[in-house]
Amino acid sequence: MMSSITLTIDGKDIVAGKDVTVLQAAKSAGIYIPTLCYHDRLSPIGSCGLCIVEIDGYENPVPACSTSAVEGMKITTQSDRLFKLRQNSLKSLLVNHPLDCPVCDKSGECRLQDLVFELGVTEIGTRAPRKSQAVVYATTLIKYRPQRCIACLRCVTACKEIKGVGALDMRTDSEGFSQLSVDTETCVSCGECLQVCPTGALTENVSRIKGRLFLVKKIPTTCTYCGCGCQINLNVMDNQVVSVTGRNDIGVNKGSLCVKGRFGYEFIASDQRLKKPLIKRDGKFVEATWDEALGLVANTFTRIINENGADAIGGFCSARCTNEDNYLFQKFMRAVIGTNNVDHCARL
Repeated sequence: MMSSITLTIDGKDIVAGKDVTVLQAAKSAGIYIPTLCYHDRLSPIGSCGLCIVEIDGYENPVPACSTSAVEGMKITTQSDRLFKLRQNSLKSLLVNHPLDCPVCDKSGECRLQDLVFELGVTEIGTRAPRKSQAVVYATTLIKYRPQRCIACLRCVTACKEIKGVGALDMRTDSEGFSQLSVDTETCVSCGECLQVCPTGALTENVSRIKGRLFLVKKIPTTCTYCGCGCQINLNVMDNQVVSVTGRNDIGVNKGSLCVKGRFGYEFIASDQRLKKPLIKRDGKFVEATWDEALGLVANTFTRIINENGADAIGGFCSARCTNEDNYLFQKFMRAVIGTNNVDHCARL
């Protein structure tokens, strides 16, 4: 049974897997085809019209993202015809799109902006009349600007296929304006839509400071909210975290995050964070040294065990800690304290 196929792309013989698309075959061989709506983790959408290619025997260009690669295919990815068609596709997207790149949050990391530059689109002809599209998104954590939306359907597809929620849909009115529709009952504010949005239509709405790509320092780390070990980038500017993004290159999460991992970072710079241990004296918590605090805990545990036995003590560990820390905690409770009274917040 044949497990691979041979085809020709831009005059180069390519060996690819049997069940791949033309786009996947080209990418595996290092051949570039421009895309906008395509995403590695999503089913082919085919809404942007940019990944079109010419195939011998086909009268018209076809989308590479959804066309299966077949044994013996001869494919052309770059030609004057394709270049003009791709330019026209971009121009049709820009008819309704505001030309406000200098002030857009996504400037510098916007896929649409990159393609306009790459394909040399300098004018788009007639602009569509401006329409007021004030929309309140389902969550205060995400800001939606319908004027910047290109209806690529990445967010809708990701909500269904990656998160399995299906809270998003794209609605088009009688005048042809497309706008994101959100089911507020099912949206969990995870921000997956924000993660896959290729333009500035969906942006983070937590931090007052908006850091551009070339201004922030990306610090890779592991999310501390549970034991899954999701890989994230802390986007830091002026020594302050201004946003969190999932890392697509590594980790169990493959770029996805939950609402806490993506938006729960304000505690980092909170002025309410404890910097020293607190112990209670005369009914009030006061700051103490680590030696004082640990000594108090050790003496109190010893007294309770002597008076009432080890099972008078219970331990409650946290999903915010690493798996290793939780293992050590239960080991401490069982081997040192001498009790099996150990619980965990995730059980709730």
